[in-house]
Amino acid sequence: MARFFSISHVSAGFIAVLVGYTSSAAIVFSAASAAGAGAAQISSWLLALGLGMGATCIGLSLHFRAPVLTAWSTPGAALLATALVGLPMSEAIGAFVFASALLTLCGVTGWVETIMKHVPKTLAAAMLAGVLLRFGIDVFVALRAQLGLVALMLAIYFCGRRINSRYTIPATLVGGLVWATQGGLIHFEAVTLTLAQPIFTAPTFTVSTIIGVGIPLFIVTMASQNVPGIAVLRANGYQTPVSPLIGWTGLTGLLLAPFGGFSFNLAAITAAICMSPEADRDPQRRYLAAVWAGIFYLVTGLLGATVASVFAALPHELVAAIAGIALLGTISNSLGAAVADADERDAAVVTFLTTASGLTLAGVGSAFWGLLFGLAALKAMAHTR
Repeated sequence: MARFFSISHVSAGFIAVLVGYTSSAAIVFSAASAAGAGAAQISSWLLALGLGMGATCIGLSLHFRAPVLTAWSTPGAALLATALVGLPMSEAIGAFVFASALLTLCGVTGWVETIMKHVPKTLAAAMLAGVLLRFGIDVFVALRAQLGLVALMLAIYFCGRRINSRYTIPATLVGGLVWATQGGLIHFEAVTLTLAQPIFTAPTFTVSTIIGVGIPLFIVTMASQNVPGIAVLRANGYQTPVSPLIGWTGLTGLLLAPFGGFSFNLAAITAAICMSPEADRDPQRRYLAAVWAGIFYLVTGLLGATVASVFAALPHELVAAIAGIALLGTISNSLGAAVADADERDAAVVTFLTTASGLTLAGVGSAFWGLLFGLAALKAMAHTR
């Protein structure tokens, strides 16, 4: 059992889930509320999302022996928060089913695999660095608001790195929790234990909702979530076949959409935490961190709305600091890989800057445009040589 149970695996999985929920759970609440969901239905949404992410993380990671982390579509939730206003819940569910069916089709046909064969590793690494840059910067933004807390966490991290300890990130998190507790920054008074109950809603399909919600949900999930998620795998050296990953996440959405599982996809930012050297020095064993993330997803799904109040009890600065610190190694490795090839360096910089800018065009996030602009720059420079 010791071979499969490591503090570094458990902590990386926990931090990945912590970052995922604290960074975007509020957006999911907004999306559910826009569709007219009450407290019980919101709890059902969280249950479906937690179970779907947990099952796919555990199953895919164990099958491929790679850290495959899945997530809900955060850009998709942001889209739904405005697009679902005034729509009946049954039509919203119909849009979820349609978008998941398109994702499943992409996995079955292998379209995504074909596209990714044409993405250079330098551009994938540059996109990853651009996606993660904000998290690194947020560490030092948090330093201004909570100097003692974040300074202590940074000190523990760099001391741990100096002695090359595999428990650097767990120790950093524990140090931050102790400081926050002593300073009265954690408040659990309002937290109550409540198990979620699934609520089934039969889907109805209308042309207007499919065009106005279903297709945009599919596009933003593919462009803003799955493409960066694939790039993270490739940038970290994992050649896991993409089609089965997309297909299984799409199928999971088909099954769980009637309960509020609006979309499932590959994770990028949180996946990088499970793929970092802090998760395990051996890249072949980092999949265990993703398995633990799946276990935590299952638990958080079962607890439903209780989870939101627990995460809300933690100070924002602690969450921002541990997320950024856990990703420092990945950011530095990605930047190094992005500029390693002199012939592709300028295109990689274009990808990095575009992705880091947060640019959104036609509802599609900067990661997709960064990759597209980088490929265009690479093509243009190839013609000039």
